[in-house]
Amino acid sequence: MQYVHGQGKMYVNWFISISSFFPILLAGILLVGLRWTAARSMPIVYLLSALVALFAWDMSVNRVLASTIQGLIITIGLIWIIFGAILLLNTLKHSGGITAIRAGFVSISPDRRIQAIIVAWLFGCFIEGASGFGTPAAIAAPLLVALGFPAMAAVMLGMMVQSTPVSFGAVGTPMIVGVNTGLDTATINQQLVAAGSSWTEYFHQIVVQVAFTHAIIGTLMPVLMVLMLTRFFGKNKKWSDGFAAIPFAIFAAFAFTIPYTLTGVFLGPEFPSMLGGLIGLAVVTFAAKRGFLVPKESWDFADAKDWPSEWLGSIELRIEDMTQRPMSSFLAWMPYVLVALLLVISRVFKPVGDAMKSVAIVFTDILGEAGIGGDFLPVFLPGGILVIVVIATFFLHKMRWDELRAATSESTRVLLGAGFVLLFTVPMVRILINSGVNAADIPSMPILMAQWVADSVGQIYPAFAPAVGALGAFIAGSNTVSNMMLSQFQFGVATNLGISGALIVAVQAVGAGAGNMIAIHNVVAASATVGFLGREGAVLRKTIWPTLYYLIAAGLITLFAINVLGVTDPLVPIV
Repeated sequence: MQYVHGQGKMYVNWFISISSFFPILLAGILLVGLRWTAARSMPIVYLLSALVALFAWDMSVNRVLASTIQGLIITIGLIWIIFGAILLLNTLKHSGGITAIRAGFVSISPDRRIQAIIVAWLFGCFIEGASGFGTPAAIAAPLLVALGFPAMAAVMLGMMVQSTPVSFGAVGTPMIVGVNTGLDTATINQQLVAAGSSWTEYFHQIVVQVAFTHAIIGTLMPVLMVLMLTRFFGKNKKWSDGFAAIPFAIFAAFAFTIPYTLTGVFLGPEFPSMLGGLIGLAVVTFAAKRGFLVPKESWDFADAKDWPSEWLGSIELRIEDMTQRPMSSFLAWMPYVLVALLLVISRVFKPVGDAMKSVAIVFTDILGEAGIGGDFLPVFLPGGILVIVVIATFFLHKMRWDELRAATSESTRVLLGAGFVLLFTVPMVRILINSGVNAADIPSMPILMAQWVADSVGQIYPAFAPAVGALGAFIAGSNTVSNMMLSQFQFGVATNLGISGALIVAVQAVGAGAGNMIAIHNVVAASATVGFLGREGAVLRKTIWPTLYYLIAAGLITLFAINVLGVTDPLVPIV
């Protein structure tokens, strides 16, 4: 089938554009509509993706197989991260660390709303800034379960934090790698130099606009966390039970977004999420201990024995099952401090990162397909760092060998379910992304989806630009990959419309950050850390609402910036 051939052009274009949505629509129908499990849904979605690639896109069988193998290589890395997160949690369970951490949080505040803000929002933002790639949910969700949160609530909160900090996650990777490699920077720089500017200045403009847009929208994210926690998991199932914590939630939001924005403006894309999370965590924890804006009446879940079965995961951390070894809060928290330090050191200090990356299994041009490759970095990946910390914890907490063996055995059993789902999810993603090389000379499925959206909405496209970024992240499970796939497309649409390309690329990055809240394999990975596999659709039905809030707000801000504030850049022609 050819993309263009005579009188059939319009029909073929329409058919191909629509078929590019088939895998995503099927995933939504099965997971959210029919409430199938990901283990049941994703093999079918993978099969449909392969069929669309082969018969609508004219991809070669060899390229589909190579993309599948590439996906499996990436899956190994994801499973490694999940294993490390679960292993650390179970190690702390057997060492007595979790008992001390729980007691420490109760001493800060027994209020679950306050705990959610500190652990999910602030600690999660810091971990996102240091590591990215789904690590915050993989670390925050099991920690919340350890504190006594239902598994479903923990996964929901862990997914919601993958929004505001994501565009500057992994020490700025979505911007530094995603945007820089996603745009034709050489050509753009030539145009900028002719206009009296430079790529460095232009990129800084994009970074600043990302920081301000995220800060405006993200200030309400802790509020949404609190309200959704009380509405869906409270005794009374009321939004109003969260109202008393709103002042504290807004305070915690500003404690992150203010240093986050200032860092983006004055330091660049590497540190906003990391420094914002670290500063916010210190400020808010200090304030909470002194009762500043903390609600007078503490809020808690109903008794655990009254929780519906659908809230529960297979990892159950009951107080009576945990080691009660006496331990200081400092020593109990030391493993998480080590995780944060090692993540920062390995991402910030290049010689250390390069040394860790030197331990690698690399695959290039899989099955002879140019550009399709992958690697597994067992030491540099967060999974490796988590395992290193587990070994350190064994000695720091003076554990016995049988305790470490028990933790390892429990973690391995939980991992098996996640591995099966990801074996189909990630290869499906790689087929979509790699579909741009085909006999019919058709753009890749994500690009064609975005083009269809742009053609359909015309002049009001700026309002939909964040949603295009989110679509890329939903497919790929990565802000970085979404930016790599779609930044040049977004820039081209902006150029054709005569509006700021910098602004449209910025909201592409913002939307791609928000899209992580509903990325399927991120939900699977987070669910696996608390043994919540099989109910991914239930999580998506909740996280879709903060995602819609984020995308609508970003779209309105973009329209306001263009039409009211007159935001422009050196490449917009003066008329």
